[in-house]
Amino acid sequence: EPARLVATDIAHAIPLALCAGLGHLAISQVDLPLLGDLLAGSVPAALAGTVLSGRMPQHWLRGALGVVLLAVG
Repeated sequence: EPARLVATDIAHAIPLALCAGLGHLAISQVDLPLLGDLLAGSVPAALAGTVLSGRMPQHWLRGALGVVLLAVG
């Protein structure tokens, strides 16, 4: 089920991002303006994705995930 895939992906991404962020913070390589910009875009997008993945038909969600994965790859 694609909605479950989205939830699992988010559950894995949060600890990964936290560990990476703490590592950069430990070596004082955090660009705070860039971090603010990333959070300003990613938090609303994650919330919108969560809402949409529960309401979207599965075949559309599968297609959207495929397009995003191809674009990222």
